[in-house]
Amino acid sequence: MTSEFNYPILLFIVALFVLSFAAWFGRAVLRRRRPADDGASEDFGVILGATLGLAGLIIGFTFSMAVGRYDQRKNLEEAEANAIGTEYVRADLIPAADGAKVRALLSAYTDQRIQFYTTRDKLELQQVNDRTLRLQDELWNAVKAPALAQPNPVSALVVAGMNDVLNSQGYTQAAWWNRIPPSAWMLMFAIAISSNLLIGVGLRSSARRPYLLLVLPLVLSLAFLLIADIDTPRAGFIHVVPQNLLALKESMRPR
Repeated sequence: MTSEFNYPILLFIVALFVLSFAAWFGRAVLRRRRPADDGASEDFGVILGATLGLAGLIIGFTFSMAVGRYDQRKNLEEAEANAIGTEYVRADLIPAADGAKVRALLSAYTDQRIQFYTTRDKLELQQVNDRTLRLQDELWNAVKAPALAQPNPVSALVVAGMNDVLNSQGYTQAAWWNRIPPSAWMLMFAIAISSNLLIGVGLRSSARRPYLLLVLPLVLSLAFLLIADIDTPRAGFIHVVPQNLLALKESMRPR
């Protein structure tokens, strides 16, 4: 099992097949070995209820983890746009030629940060990261030169602002690498398989209505799909839209 599920739809299909098979196996094989006395039935009901409750708890906890990471990515996009916008304004505090150069570089840098959020291709993403690193070097050199030429509190403020710009990109990258750990996925799948095995053993009317065996596998697979989609920044349907960076880029256009 990998540390990242980058294909939520494929995960949904695999989960639905595995969990449906577990329910069928519980019905076709394990049910024959189940004791028929009332005491065993009561014990089985307790075990089934506890397993389903644990499955709901773990899925809810993992869903909360995925949503928290998604919110973190959104908040860092806003922080990154604020850092770039602040430095764009502070460029007026250094000599005009240097300030114009910094603003031009920040505009190009904003384009790359927008592409970081919107691209879905790995090769294109690598190119965006390479261009981002080059622009970061150019931005730092652009504010370092006037700061060394005229060391004063004003130039120090510009340097500090550029430091915030560069740091915000690092925080964003770390948040996009921060995914649900594989141990959480393994635990969810193990409990989901166990739940469906027990459902197959305990569902009495499945012979007349076999579609009932598919209810729990489908529900759990949909839950896995939603969690994986939220936790996958570049695939699926739910993405962080760089609204703040797009608005910032629009404000940089000449009037």
